[in-house]
Parts: sequence; C-alpha cells; structure tokens
Amino acid sequence: MSAPLLLDLSHTSHTSARTGIQRVARSLRRELGDSSRPITYDPHQRRWRTLDAWEHNNLAADSFSHKRGATWPLSARLRGYTRRLFSSAPSALHTSALAPHSGLLVPELFTPTVAAALPALFAATSGPRAAVFHDAIALKFPELTPSKTVARFPAYLSELLAFDGIAANSEDSRATLVAYWDWLGVPKATRPVVVTIPLGIDLPSATAASHTTPSSSLPVILCVGSLEARKNHLALLEACETLWSTGSRFELHLVGLAHSQTGRTALARVHSLQAAGRPLRYSGPVNEAALSAAYSACAFTVYPSLIEGFGLPVLESLARQKPCICSALGALGEAARDGGCIALDHLDQPALAGSISRLLTKPSELAALAGAAQARTFRSWRDYARDLSSWLPTLSRRP
Repeated sequence: MSAPLLLDLSHTSHTSARTGIQRVARSLRRELGDSSRPITYDPHQRRWRTLDAWEHNNLAADSFSHKRGATWPLSARLRGYTRRLFSSAPSALHTSALAPHSGLLVPELFTPTVAAALPALFAATSGPRAAVFHDAIALKFPELTPSKTVARFPAYLSELLAFDGIAANSEDSRATLVAYWDWLGVPKATRPVVVTIPLGIDLPSATAASHTTPSSSLPVILCVGSLEARKNHLALLEACETLWSTGSRFELHLVGLAHSQTGRTALARVHSLQAAGRPLRYSGPVNEAALSAAYSACAFTVYPSLIEGFGLPVLESLARQKPCICSALGALGEAARDGGCIALDHLDQPALAGSISRLLTKPSELAALAGAAQARTFRSWRDYARDLSSWLPTLSRRP
C-alpha cells in the first residue's frame, strides 16, 4: 500500500458547519479513506499534528451548527498548551507523526494562522503539494462578501503561488485565478499548475431520485443555500411575494445557515413575510437526512445565487430529477448547460417570478426539464477523489 496523502482539515475538523467547503473537505476524507492522513495546525500547541479522536468525530458527525467558525473545547486548548510546554522539540512540526506520506492536499480556504505555518509543513513534505481553489467571489463581488473575507483574499491568492498545483472547482474559477495572477504580473514560469477538476455530489439512490413525498397541499419550491447577500434571497422573496399577491398558490421552503453579517436583511424579510401569513418555511441548517427529504418533497428548486465557485445545490437537485432555476453565467452556467434547468442571464425579481410561474402553470415544461435532468450523468464524490488522487502524482515539486 502506498504512503497516505496528508489532508489538511484545520478548519473542518473543528466545526459542524456544512457550507460548500466543509462538504468538499468531509467528502474527500470519506472517499480517500486510509489513503489519506488528516492533519491540523494546532494553534495552541503551535505545530502540525494528526487529528485527535474528538476531531475525527467532528468529521464523521451528521450534526450541524448555526456558526461557521472553528470551535476548540477548553480541554483541547489545555491539552495543546500542555503538549507545547512539555515538548522537547522546538520545531513547529511533528515530522515523525506525519511520515511517511505521498504529498499534501489542502481542500480548505486557509486562515492567516495556517498560512504562516504552511512553510514548515511544505519543508517536511516530500511529495507534491496541492490546494483546492473554490472561488473568487470576494474578488468579483466584494460588496456582497463579508468584510473580513474581502480583506483576507488578496493575501490568500498570493499564498496559493507556493503550491505545486491548484485544482479549481470549475472553469470559471480557474480562469478567474489565472486572470488575477496575470493582472499581478506573476511570471507564468513561477506559477503552480492550475487545472479544473469539477466536484462531485452525493448521488441519491434510484428510489430517492424519483420519489416525491408531498409535505403540504401546495406545490413546494425549494431553495437550498446559506442566507447571505450574494445568494440573492431578497430577489427570490420579492418574486414569490409578487406571485402570492396575485393569487399563485405554492409554498417556498428555504434551507441554509443565515450569515450573521450579510444574511440579516434576507432573514428579516423572511420573518416579515411569515408574519404576513405567506406560505414560507425556513428550516435553517439541516442534516443530510432532512436535506434529502426536502428535495424529495419539492416540485422544483430555485438557486438564485449571483455567483458560485461550483454550485452543489444545482446538481444535487438535478440528480433527484428536480428541475432548477438558476444563473446561466459562470460556474452555475457550467452546471446548468447539460439540461434540466431554466438558466437565466439576469436573476432579478421579474425574471425569477416569470420562471417560477412558468413551472407552476406549465406541467409539460416541468416534466420535460425533469426528463432532461434524468438523462444526465453526475459525478460522485468518489469520482472527484479519484481524479484528484490521479492528478497529484503528475505534479513536480517546485522550489
């Protein structure tokens, strides 16, 4: 058996949040199995190490959190301080604990603290070192992005230059990263290899893909995604209010964590519409079983996001033969182009209202889109892990 791949899960092993990046990281760990060795930078011990039991439990748990941030229990912090105090090795790295290994993969958006510790990890890594690049949303839509992320992002994009290879989630993300380095004037000879390796999804069973369980007397429209500015929930809510006020009968079901900074306005509008008696349900973050049930119960989905690095909910919807209304642009356009979607050039309130009305009133069009979705082939997380594993050994170590 070949040496395992070091898998940096410094954030995901310390949170129960299930945003897109955490789902990628958890799915990779699951599919790579014994061929990966999860590691973390421990800020209390001030060194890299393999995961403790409680961190492995975090990765495997099907729970969810209302917070995105990493959480370190007091016991874990005290253990880290104690290990540092009584360690005889001043190095920032337990090389013996991490060896042997075949290389390094960083699937997360890493923090400044982790970035500062990467040189020590790189120095102790014998194989190629690669990172997953998710998106450049903070670059394209800074006004819709949390301020801390915007401030951090330029440094992060420059730190990616130290890797041997970058696996972008979509052609759009890859093109944006390369264009940014062009704008910076980074010589091509000094850059890592950048390829596109599309993500996978959890493929539903044949029964789950075609089964529908009505949850109310009204057709249910599902929207899955964290409530934050770029997800464009306000336009969707106003589109639905327009339809409700003119007599359309349907229920809107929202699933996803509300961002504390950029999601407050949308959440307030949700509450005001609920207070007005509109058929609007907001479930917040849910586990995988509840998410699967929500897909099963809906007639179709709407994903009004203005920009994504990939767009997992679009493909998850289509894999269950549920048509999706989404953007025709960028990575979302890539997800939509093989059928099953109403793909829009503009995701404003009139366009969303018109598309929702079409699918509510034209069952033949809804059925045709469902058929197009059924005819598609979807990549699994196993496919994604296999492609990453096959690509990594092709990379050359850079100085």
